[in-house]
Amino acid sequence: MALKKKPVTGMRDILPAEMQVREYVMNQIRETYRGFGFTQIETPCVEHIGNLTSKQGGDNEKLIFKILKRGEKLKLETAESESDLAEEGLRYDLTLPLARYYSNNEAQLPSPFKALQMGSVWRADRPQKGRFRQFTQCDIDILGDASSMAEIELILATATALGRICPQNAFTVRINDREILRGMALYCGFAQDSLDQVFIILDKMDKIGMEGVESELLEAGHSAESVAQYTKLLAEVGHDAAGVRKLGEVLAGVLPKEVSDGLAYIMETVGDVAETEFSLSFDPTLVRGMSYYTGTIFEVSMEGFGGSVAGGGRYDKMIGKFTGKDAPACGFSIGFERIITILMDQGGKVPGERQKKAYLVEKGMDAARFHEILKQAMAERRQGAQVLVSVMNKNKKFQKEQLGKEGYTEFAEFYREALK
Repeated sequence: MALKKKPVTGMRDILPAEMQVREYVMNQIRETYRGFGFTQIETPCVEHIGNLTSKQGGDNEKLIFKILKRGEKLKLETAESESDLAEEGLRYDLTLPLARYYSNNEAQLPSPFKALQMGSVWRADRPQKGRFRQFTQCDIDILGDASSMAEIELILATATALGRICPQNAFTVRINDREILRGMALYCGFAQDSLDQVFIILDKMDKIGMEGVESELLEAGHSAESVAQYTKLLAEVGHDAAGVRKLGEVLAGVLPKEVSDGLAYIMETVGDVAETEFSLSFDPTLVRGMSYYTGTIFEVSMEGFGGSVAGGGRYDKMIGKFTGKDAPACGFSIGFERIITILMDQGGKVPGERQKKAYLVEKGMDAARFHEILKQAMAERRQGAQVLVSVMNKNKKFQKEQLGKEGYTEFAEFYREALK
């Protein structure tokens, strides 16, 4: 039986033209983040299954690729549960591995620690455009800084990177705070033990709209008075820093003043300092599904893609799960595959790419002449050109077309005998 040519579901082969774009984007992100003082690290692709299933990853914990035990550890005949079969799994994001990394290496790291991670993660998700089962994430995190400087630096760095990568695409950074979410719901009369359900419904706002959220809240058994007050508050709130401060005054009985003032300060500072053009908007409906978020949360929406292209927030309780002592932590992740999807839809051109030239050499070329051709290619490479030396195919036209798709714009043809 012939082996299967196609990759497994949700995985894909990346062709050279896209790979060039991916390398360009990755380099732009890396250099931008290094300019903000972030240090690149690497964590293993495989994590302890107990860490991955610690109820911090939300729905992603349902999508883990679990690794079967091997050798003598695998005892199928006596296995009674899934934990008897798997003790490791592929990471579903880069945040939980970073928390373990920091917990294990904190004594050797500066404080605060500004980490940069770029790598593959795996989720057994339903594949669709811009969504795969293996995909790349690009994360920056600041650990050990409880101040709003962490959020400010993360937003500025991410916005700068996106502005350099997609200069033609307008984008908006939406920002909220989990404490404000909670305060608004309590102010409107929702019970403390019902807040998770309220936020799950609110998180559907982009899909079902305000009327849909209102309908689902009523169907879930919440009082009409609370629902009406909630939807009214959501509709009337301002989306700039002044709106956040005003909302803080309204929620004074259920929300500490420093929360709304802190979020407003972040927005004012970013708006004053940022050099990249983008919109910064307070979004009281922003929830983000990860259960590990404890404070500020943010997402980025961009022209050319239906969903978010970046997101993150503060997760001050995660490191304590490893050490027994909480430590402040905040991060922002760029949806690398979604950015690549946008760029490929726009033609996938890499700006400032080096000149690419192809030397096509006829088969049977005399050795001395071939050596001269290679020396010529080496000379052009020293001048900064990218030169491909290849055997000339019979169908030269098709060969040039294929090379053209890879960005080759100049061709030099070398024959055994001079053309007459």
